[in-house]
Amino acid sequence: MKTVLITGTSSGYGRETALHFHAQGWNVIATMRSPRPGVLPESDRLRVIELDVTRPESITAAFEAVGPVDVLVNNAGVPSMGVFEGTPMARVREVFETNTFGVMAMTQAVLPQFRERGSGVVVNVTSSVVLGHMPLTAVYKASKMAVEGFTASLALELAPFGVRAKTVEPGACLTTNFAANAAKGASPAELVPAPYAAWAKKAMDDFTGQDQFTKESDVAETVWRAVHDTTGQLRFPAGADAVSLSQAK
Repeated sequence: MKTVLITGTSSGYGRETALHFHAQGWNVIATMRSPRPGVLPESDRLRVIELDVTRPESITAAFEAVGPVDVLVNNAGVPSMGVFEGTPMARVREVFETNTFGVMAMTQAVLPQFRERGSGVVVNVTSSVVLGHMPLTAVYKASKMAVEGFTASLALELAPFGVRAKTVEPGACLTTNFAANAAKGASPAELVPAPYAAWAKKAMDDFTGQDQFTKESDVAETVWRAVHDTTGQLRFPAGADAVSLSQAK
């Protein structure tokens, strides 16, 4: 029986992915920065543990606690939406600490066991923002584009050892509260300075008015497919809107 470790499983794509792998008979290590009772149905095949991908000691403790894993899914991430001019640099660094450096730290921690065993898969969850030009996401897109480039090079480094690296690119999901979470800790004036207000409103109206979105199950199923892919495909768009963007690109 194989084991998958998934970061960021308290809600949304991560939680759905944990449930999907569990339903397929896998052992699931579901990690969260702040575990809450009842978020996932814990059992002998589904463990919930605390893990903060921005803290090296937390990463070390987690891997020591769970033992060997067959797959790492780097799903943990923080959103960011707003005009770049109004985004404090502290927020920029916070986004990169989780979305980019956290992915790298988790990957570096798992690679020795994968390389020594001659098998393993790293799946990095990015975003459909890497597939098109989307306003109000400059910082978020930059953090995810970095992971795309990282994964592409990583896949080449790991191939001689029988280890695979993939990216899953989810589209926009209306049930994940992306915009609300992206605005935490920032005032409206920071997110959208006055000179940008009218333009930003139109951009958001255009976005919410689109007719294609992604379901959480789309992402879980795409992660599953990426884990089992042996064709050499690197990138996997997830959800109708992401697939459309990928085809257009």
